Amino acid sequence: MSIPILIEGNNLSTTWCRTLQHIVENPGSEITPLVITLSGFEEHTVINNLLNEDLSKNNLDSIEVVSETIFPQSLYRYNENDRQKLFDSYLENVLPRLKKIDKRNSSGTYFERLIAFGDSKKNQLNIIIDSLQEDSTIKRRSKSQASIFDPVKDHKNGVFQSFPCLQHVTFYKTETGGLVINSFYAMQYLYQRAYGNWLGLINLGKFVANETGLELERFNCFVGVEKLDHLTKAHAKKLLHKMEVVAK
Repeated sequence: MSIPILIEGNNLSTTWCRTLQHIVENPGSEITPLVITLSGFEEHTVINNLLNEDLSKNNLDSIEVVSETIFPQSLYRYNENDRQKLFDSYLENVLPRLKKIDKRNSSGTYFERLIAFGDSKKNQLNIIIDSLQEDSTIKRRSKSQASIFDPVKDHKNGVFQSFPCLQHVTFYKTETGGLVINSFYAMQYLYQRAYGNWLGLINLGKFVANETGLELERFNCFVGVEKLDHLTKAHAKKLLHKMEVVAK
């Protein structure tokens, strides 16, 4: 029977390394289940760069490309941190282009599901932000959650389905005025996706915190199956060693 693994940290980069290290040092190529919890969101530039270089050699998306499918941080900055401009620009200009240039986006993107879910095009982030801004006596926390998986569109009979791996996101306003973001993955690819996924979710949490006047205190990620993909353990050991040596 698999034992749940909890990895707690205060740095995104080193937490990703510790997760990879756990798989390297234990039998098999999966952690099931895995819980990641971060109370600090800094990155180690060297680790980020080395992973991006390795991903590029394998013709895989960079950390930043992955993270922007969940929250387009660069577009938010370009629109001067204006929420409505961000939403309009993404849906009217960016999304059609993404779907046209990359068939992997044919079913949509994570951020699209957050701001235009289902046939009704419901903006779940607006509902969440409005809910978190309500008077603290209102305890209906069920409003502060967003669905990604859409059974109408996503229950398919194909052998392989790459989207969506992220299923659900929730937000919790703490008694001290902080914000916690929780996320759930049925399965996640550690090498090619996890770092970017976690960065995207942290940026999403910071966005909601900024819009509500709160401070992001913690990021939690629950993963049913964390899988080592596109990477042998021998390669993983070399990569970890390089990160450890250069990061010192």
